[in-house]
Amino acid sequence: MKLITGAAFVVLSALIAHADITIGKFDLKEIRDVSTLETKVIEDWHPNPKDAAIRQKLVEITVCEWWPGQKVRLPVTMLAPAKGVCTNVLIENTNAQLKVTAASGAKLRLLKEHGVGLVFIGCVPIDTMEPVGKLHLMMEERFIQTKNTRYTPAWIWGIGEMRALTSAMAEKDVFQPKKVLATGGSKRGVATAAAGIADDRFTAIMPVVAPVIESPGGPYVEGMMPAEITQMNEAFIAAMTDPVGREKLLIRQKARSDERITVKMAHDAGWTEAEMKTACNAAWEVCRTTNYLDVLKKRGTEVFYNQGSNDNVSPGLVELGRRFPELPVFIVPGGQHGGAKEAGFVKSVGGLPEVDENLYAFATHHFFDARRMVAPPKVTTQWEKATHRLAVKVVFPDGSEPQDNQLWWSVNRHPDYSIAMEFDAWTSAPLQKSGASTYTGETTVEGDVKTLNVITVHAHTENGSTLTISSPELRLK
Repeated sequence: MKLITGAAFVVLSALIAHADITIGKFDLKEIRDVSTLETKVIEDWHPNPKDAAIRQKLVEITVCEWWPGQKVRLPVTMLAPAKGVCTNVLIENTNAQLKVTAASGAKLRLLKEHGVGLVFIGCVPIDTMEPVGKLHLMMEERFIQTKNTRYTPAWIWGIGEMRALTSAMAEKDVFQPKKVLATGGSKRGVATAAAGIADDRFTAIMPVVAPVIESPGGPYVEGMMPAEITQMNEAFIAAMTDPVGREKLLIRQKARSDERITVKMAHDAGWTEAEMKTACNAAWEVCRTTNYLDVLKKRGTEVFYNQGSNDNVSPGLVELGRRFPELPVFIVPGGQHGGAKEAGFVKSVGGLPEVDENLYAFATHHFFDARRMVAPPKVTTQWEKATHRLAVKVVFPDGSEPQDNQLWWSVNRHPDYSIAMEFDAWTSAPLQKSGASTYTGETTVEGDVKTLNVITVHAHTENGSTLTISSPELRLK
């Protein structure tokens, strides 16, 4: 399969023009080959012990032979109604334990109320995959040697979801999918995006707290972060008064580093500066949805991102709004990626009830056309710096009229990739209906305002579900 087409080809051509970095491709013929799954049945189809209306199966499959002699095998849980065939299937990720994954929240509702088949495949940090503590080191060495982004986390996570779908489709008495929606948060959101981009069997994706336009958490080549950001982060950690919180934050930083290469590793292997710079972006190309929007639109794939404004794993939200204002997104003001509460992470986007409800609403829209998918609003602002007055007007071009509408703002935001950005404060005020599909609001913004970031958030209830979307994040000066 040729992934690089149209606008995406132009982007990648610019990336690799001065560097010998290869974007890892996915071979769909191999991905769809059932014979190479080498399926091992752990638990064959049987009723769920707690709910006889659900049947379940647990298998272990070969995702791929990542390089000669190194197979990656992961568990797959399949859940379906006790009778009938599932033509709508939701793919998500789970841990790597050989045990059945239980459905909950929106996924359980979709299964029980609408007969949606559920498929879960293991998706975990590379250092916890077999051989534990070694696979990530071998992955890094392969990447250093080959300069092929096939040997990166995004590639292996993405192929996992595609192979899970192949595994489910082999169960023809249970799964005969006409529509397939993938979802997942963080690394599982990376997997969701990569699978949706590469594999046309997926008809919709809803990544959560996942990179959409920029690289997650910083450069893939450790040591290439801008010096001012590195200094800010070191100062932030040094100033933390809670030793437990500081230790938790350092553990998080190390976990990210363990899945990346370093400047020293690249230098020692003879990489050029241009290759290192290119690798920082190219390592995540397979999941960078914005480079493939034209392809996805032509294919009819629906896309809906759920992000946190304060998440340094999904940076570039202001740029996203400027370049792709038509992309459906729910940006949670103050929403974080998630992490230890001791380190101050108290608003994890993936755990919010409105994000779970968004999955239900998006799925019932996509599978059954049970409700509309609200188009992103068009926002105009008037910022009078001298009087500290902000006025906002929001218009829904598709005629939607959300029942709850809020204006949010944040003053003097810290830069992307800084830890301080994850704790920027946001303030809200209600928007009032002022006309057909139109909402307005005014507020006074206190303080010495150098920059002002604005997001509007809208909840639209229809036919038993509530879809919460937002405007792009806007930056006023």
